[in-house]
Amino acid sequence: MRKETKVRVITVAVLLAAFGIALAQRAGWQLGEVASRSWKSLRAAAPREPRDTIYRMLDAARVGDAEAYLGCYSGPMQRRLQQTRLEMTADGFAQYLIERNQRVKGLAVFEPQGVSDAAVRVRVEYVYEDRNEEQLFYLERLPEGWRVTRVEEAQRVETPVPYGTPVY
Repeated sequence: MRKETKVRVITVAVLLAAFGIALAQRAGWQLGEVASRSWKSLRAAAPREPRDTIYRMLDAARVGDAEAYLGCYSGPMQRRLQQTRLEMTADGFAQYLIERNQRVKGLAVFEPQGVSDAAVRVRVEYVYEDRNEEQLFYLERLPEGWRVTRVEEAQRVETPVPYGTPVY
């Protein structure tokens, strides 16, 4: 391809891109809004699946977003967490969520198992540097989406090869 042809192709591509952006903005689309969306905002829609709620809860805890974290719960569990937040202060609770999740190196969220027509149990395995822990979450389908209603105490899982062990 000759140099003049390359320049023309690039010029046309730039003009088409500018024209596309101008049309999109005229239609109400803001480039800055789309570019600044975080992972958290992508998960802001009502959870369609039980695992979406688990991931939303874990994401909120990781960044210390107490409101989003508490929004993943319902019933007595939510009330207990809200009381804990009041006792710790909002900043203290947010910091607690962050610190509690900093040690997590990985996790596995297993397929939900039906408990009833509107309730499921989801097993979550947390991977830490020195151990693995397994926890069962019970969720119910409510009008606003899936919410955690009960959580069993985490149980230690023996692993044959600890996290971070060199593989040769």
